[in-house]
This record gives sequence, structure tokens and C-alpha cells, in this order.
Amino acid sequence: MRALAGLDFGEKTIGIAVSDRLRQVASPLETIRRKKFGVDSAALLSILSHREIGGLVLGLPLNMDGSEGPRCQSTRAFARNLSGVTDLPITFWDERLSTVAAERALLEADTSRRRRAEVIDHVAASFILQGFLDRIAHLGASGR
Repeated sequence: MRALAGLDFGEKTIGIAVSDRLRQVASPLETIRRKKFGVDSAALLSILSHREIGGLVLGLPLNMDGSEGPRCQSTRAFARNLSGVTDLPITFWDERLSTVAAERALLEADTSRRRRAEVIDHVAASFILQGFLDRIAHLGASGR
């Protein structure tokens, strides 16, 4: 089994988290400052190939009522463009409240405001990925 990567795609950044090979634990990795798609995708794919990632979990920023707004459209467009430059499977995961959860965890860890700003995106990506990992583990356990 290969590790998975979780992505928190934002207007200015892409937060990246990775799982272990057993797909049990998500860890924050880094944040890419967005420039142009070509530059962003090259940086992302370099990280993914170095880590031997087997698939991507892209946070889908649904509205609180479950509807899709402009941010979802932007995320889906990014996924479409990314699928043109990689064969890695891409799936979406509801990311509602992932940034809130990440912010809360960082506050509880007494992280400075400056440090929170530096790490919030890849910590949010780890919450997205961990939610997905927990779900697939639950589905696997219920199928036994």
C-alpha cells in the first residue's frame, strides 16, 4: 500500500499532509504558496513523487448547508487540471470545519499567532486526510 496525500486548496496556498503507508495516521507536511497552476502543480508533484504517494484526497469546501459555491468550483477545476498532469487518483472529502478544527488544535497547543499563520493550511490538510482515513478504516471494519 502507498501513502495518501491530503490537500487543503486555498486562494493563496495549498496545504499538504501525508499518511503513513498503512493509511492510519495523517501528518501535516508543508504549505505551497500558490503562483500559477504550472508552477504549483510542478512543486506539488515533486513532493508527491518524492514521498511515493498513491492518491490524493482534496478537501472540498462545501457550504454549511452542503451546497457548492464558488470555492468548490475552483477546487474542482484545480482537480481537473491536476488530473491532466498526473495519473494519481483524486477524491474529494468534505472539509467543512477542518480549518476551524486545525485552529483550535493549534490554540490548545499554545502556538503563537505567527506560527499558526505559517502552519494552518497543512494542519488543516491533515484534518481533511485524517477524516478520510478514519472513514475508510470504518468502512473496512464494518465489511469484515
